[in-house]
Amino acid sequence: MKRSILEGRPELAAVIGEVAEVAGYLWQKGWAERNGGNITVNVTEWMDEECRNLPAIAPAKPIGKVLPNLKGKYFYAKGTGKRMRDLARCPMENGAIIRICDDCQSYEIIADVPVAPTSELPSHLVLQDYLIGSDSGYKATLHTHPIELVAMSHIRRFLKPGEMTHVLWSMIPETLAFAPLGIGIVPYDLPGSVRLADATLEQIKDYDVVLWEKHGTVAVGTDIMDAFDQTDVLCKAANIYICARSMGEEPEGMTDEAMKEVQEVFNLPKKRN
Repeated sequence: MKRSILEGRPELAAVIGEVAEVAGYLWQKGWAERNGGNITVNVTEWMDEECRNLPAIAPAKPIGKVLPNLKGKYFYAKGTGKRMRDLARCPMENGAIIRICDDCQSYEIIADVPVAPTSELPSHLVLQDYLIGSDSGYKATLHTHPIELVAMSHIRRFLKPGEMTHVLWSMIPETLAFAPLGIGIVPYDLPGSVRLADATLEQIKDYDVVLWEKHGTVAVGTDIMDAFDQTDVLCKAANIYICARSMGEEPEGMTDEAMKEVQEVFNLPKKRN
């Protein structure tokens, strides 16, 4: 039996283990129906010389864009058609480690099995290219389907710039404290399209979590748990809002003065950089 790339590499195994842990949370929350959702993590720093010399186990495939900051980089990516609940149990059978080729516009799978990456890989890699190029220190991208946030995206009011962020921040102080950049909005577009990737990139320049209208969220973070936590915090606020509305009233929310106080006390950033 072929030796897994994780064997003898405890740090890499820990990163992939955290991916599996988050995948389990997504399934438990109902955010990852069937094969819904995707995860991509930059694992370049844990690739030793032996890893870098591993041959491709499948033909190189095009990304669809030239991404110069990704030359020679390595990523773990969930497989297309794979379920999060299965990834939680067996991450290296439901995802793969890929290497970006020297042309910066194609990739090849190096481990463990030739599982084709998510169909939304171009969107993820466009974001990863930006995150590396901007020295953000962020390594993870997460796409999932948080029920309450997607529900709110069906209401035209919440698609106005800043409106959803203001409402979510006002529901509970922790939302402002732990998701200080709020949430960006991308109008509906075809899943997996380059147009969607480009629109998401523009929003990620100002937000760590972006909501795709009538679809789901994309979050970036220092690691996959960070990306999950920010999404979870915002979805909790959305749940509070919807619960309050179900009682027949528009929730009052925190005042602007109260929210400003939280920002000042916690010295919260208004932009990533």
